[in-house]
Formats: sequence, C-alpha cells, structure tokens
Amino acid sequence: MDPDLFLMPHERRNAHTRIDDHLPEGTAWSVGNTVRPLVHGATYFAELHERVSALGEGDLLYFVDWRGDPDQQLTEDPAQTVSATFSAAARRGVDVRGLVWRSHWKGFGFHARKSRLVGLEINEAGGQCLRDMRVRTGGAHHQKFAVLRHRQDPARDIAFVGGIDLCHSRRDDAGHRGDPQTRDMPRVFGPRPAWHDVQVAITGPAVHDVETSFRERWGDSTPLTMNPGRRLSSLVHGEDLEPRPLHAQAPPPPESGHEAVQVLRTYPTLRPKGFDFAPQGERSIADANTKAVRKARRLIYLEDQYLWSEEVGRHFGQALRENPDLRLIAVIPAHPDTDGALSLPAQLHGRKLAMDLLLAAGGDRVAVYGLTNLAGLPVYVHAKVCIIDDVWSSIGSDNFNRRSWSSDSELACAVQDHRAEHSGPAVPGDAFALRLRRELTAEHLGVLQEEVPDDVDDLWDAMAASADALDAWYADGRQPRSVKGRSAWWPRRSSAAGGGTGVGRPAGRLRRLSPPEPNPLQTLWGSWTYPAADPDGTLGRADHI
Repeated sequence: MDPDLFLMPHERRNAHTRIDDHLPEGTAWSVGNTVRPLVHGATYFAELHERVSALGEGDLLYFVDWRGDPDQQLTEDPAQTVSATFSAAARRGVDVRGLVWRSHWKGFGFHARKSRLVGLEINEAGGQCLRDMRVRTGGAHHQKFAVLRHRQDPARDIAFVGGIDLCHSRRDDAGHRGDPQTRDMPRVFGPRPAWHDVQVAITGPAVHDVETSFRERWGDSTPLTMNPGRRLSSLVHGEDLEPRPLHAQAPPPPESGHEAVQVLRTYPTLRPKGFDFAPQGERSIADANTKAVRKARRLIYLEDQYLWSEEVGRHFGQALRENPDLRLIAVIPAHPDTDGALSLPAQLHGRKLAMDLLLAAGGDRVAVYGLTNLAGLPVYVHAKVCIIDDVWSSIGSDNFNRRSWSSDSELACAVQDHRAEHSGPAVPGDAFALRLRRELTAEHLGVLQEEVPDDVDDLWDAMAASADALDAWYADGRQPRSVKGRSAWWPRRSSAAGGGTGVGRPAGRLRRLSPPEPNPLQTLWGSWTYPAADPDGTLGRADHI
C-alpha cells in the first residue's frame, strides 16, 4: 500500500469531523476490510434485500439516498419493494433510519413527492425516514449508501456505498435490457432504458466510518429545511422534521480482509449556518482524487455519468501532459439523460469543455467510449468509478463535474490493497482495484474476466479493436435505421439485419465517442445555462477547483 495515495488526517481540511477519531494517530483510513464490487442494480438490490431481511431486533439499518421510490422492486417479486422490505425490518425491531434528499419542486421535473412517500410506510412501521433540504441553493444531497449493523454478530456488519439509488430504472443486469420500472429518458434509449451502475459492499472496520458519516448528518443541529415555505408545507402534511436520537455507536467491526478504505465526502459551505461537523464544508473527494492522479503512471480508467467542465478537463489533462506514458480511458453515456431544448445544451457544453481539454492534453492517449446493448440502444452509464494503475480506486456517488466536487453532498470510498506496493513488481491478483477493472472491462469487451489483459497496452488495444469492430458492424448494416440523439448518431441495424438478435454481431458493447458538436444556438444557450446545471460551490475561495 502507498500511503501517499491517501489523504493524511490534516489533508481532509475539516477539523470538526470525527470520522477519523478512532483511527491510529497519523492515519485517516481503516485497514483489514473486504471490499466487493456489486456491478449493476439487480446485483446490489438482491443482496440488499437478502441482508435487510436477515436483520433482527436490536440490529440497525441506516440509509441515505438522492431519491427513493417506495414501490421500487428489490427482486423479481413485486411484493419485495424498498418500502415493504425496510418497513418489515422496522416491525421486527430493527432500528431503521433514513435521510432522503427533499428535492426541488416537482414542477421542475424533480421528485419532491416521491421523497416524501418513501418514508411514510417506514415511519408508520416504527422507523424514521426524513426529507433533508440542508443544501446550497440549487444543490442536492446526492449520497447513496446503506449501513447494516448486527447487535449479536458484528462480523456480519456491512456497508453498501456507490452510485445506485433506491429508485426506478436502476434494477438492470449484465444483459442490459433495462429495469421494468422505468423513468423518463430521451427516446434514444428506447422504452426500457438500459442502465450501467456500480456499488460496493464493505465488511470490516470501515463500516464504522461510513456509519459515522450518517450519524454526523443525522444528528446535526441545522434544521432539515430553513425555507419558510417548505416548513409550512411540512407542517400542513404533518411531516416529521425532528430526528430521534440514535443509540450509542458500537465499536468498529472486526477485520475481515486486506483492503484499506478511506471514506471521502463533499459537503458545501451552507449559509446562514453550516453543518456542525463541517462548518466550512469538506472537499476530501476532490482532494483525494487530485493526490492520487498526480501519482498516476500508466492508466487512469474512468466510468462516469457526466465528465463535465473545464476544471475536470484540466484536472486530468495536467496529469496527461506531465506524464507521456499515461493513458486515460473513460466510459460515459453516449447521450445525456435529457433531451430538452433548454436543458440539453448545458450538458453538451459541459462535456465538450472537458473532452476538448483531455484530447488536447493527451491526444491519442485518450479514449472515450459509450456502451450499447444487443438491441443497438445506448446504455446509460451512471457509474462513478476511478481506477488508477490498478492500485487505487474510488467508488461513490460523486461524478466528475464541479457540483459533485464542491456543491452537492457526496460520499465515496477510496480503496487500496495494503499488501500491495505502488512501486512493487506486481499488484496482487486479487487486489480490489484490479478485480473491479477486470469485471467492468470484461463485460464491455464481451469476454471472461480471466481473458481481460492486465497489461495496459494490451488492454488499450483490446478495447479499441472491440469498439472499432462494433462501430463497423453497425455502419455496414444492410437495412440501417437511425437512432439519433443530439450528442450521438449511431446507425442501428434493424432486426432483419441481425441487430435485434445480435446475429453476426461482434462481441462487446463499446462504441467510440467524440466531443459533441452543438449547433451555434445550443453553444450560446449552453454557455449561459451551464453554471446553473453544474455550479461551482467553491467560487470565491482560494482553493476552488
């Protein structure tokens, strides 16, 4: 393990948090953990349902989410929904507590009503799920994690951290046929949008650190909302706004493996009153990624929902300029999650800002890909993953854009194998970062995990060849029909030509992406509206990104 790839305690730049209090002096990470990747919502939801269903009296379930849909199924059984599963746990005597972002007004296309409904059944069952609006103007609570602790057997304690919300559209699997419970998406994604996402399951002492993040936010003295109109609405609906005290926190669970885990957060500075545990905010996610990227030698592998902004382009571009041996691979959505004439230009503008700078810095050492399913429809990439040299990795709720690193609340986990040496001859074959990268790229290449090259040059060539073959296959269809998105144009074969069944189709899902080319009106409107879509919560500070 390379300690220089983690933040030291003072580098968190937040003396008010107690997240590192139980750790040995001079460290800000827990060792002895086991971290498992849970790729796809169906994988995560099935394990979450199984684990929650096994909780008993005196155990606890703490969860935080950007959005929760009470009727979202966790399994194929329509009765096993988020609300039903969590409420049943509360009725068995499990201490169930939840914080869900209250959301902006539903008239703007948000989910304020859904975030209220997800808590009603849980509260009636004896748990407490609250709506949290302690955000900057235009900001969001974007964290997505759950902590399960067991009164009688702490070795079973587990935390789930990542980018998967407890809501519609997330329960997809490796087949990428989409979640039957859909959300509104642009037509380019088809009637049942395919969804790619990643969560991790953590056992060991780091569970305590994730739990501390929940406890800090739950017990903060700042009111859940300081907006008079929102408070009045809550009173009219009889909404609970007072978090009940939590039981005393148990000691960290026993060690279970060989991964070191550092819990990282984004919290903005709030006005007029900041968080008790972060009165000046916290930017440890951005700071940790910056520190790790500076030491990148061969490969930065990214999966992200956005990849926006000049700041993000410069962030990775600087590393590419300083190291001529460094390559960057990014897997992002082929098309944004919006198609509106007013909202799409800002997304195109943000992506173009980042991609232009990356390509200017790295040239042919930068490759950006989208994903497609067997029907030829784009897969929406919602994962938030960064893997550096198969040694350091970060998985969380944060995207590579300004708002995730400065303006919204986020939570991520950086992981290293503490048996590995960054300067050593080889990474252990079962190290988490390497396992995660193999699993992700194996699916994208359409091969078995043991067939994925570990050598950077071989991996680069394999991904390029796979994308080129698939692009050529679609382009040469006998009966092409077009599925056009305003940031992507992919010829897509009709079922008569084999596109619907995959007959004759090369293996893999990768398609090459270039920077978007918005028209002059989109460029003008996008430049005006981009600061609202992707605010920089550190503007005016000396350390803004």
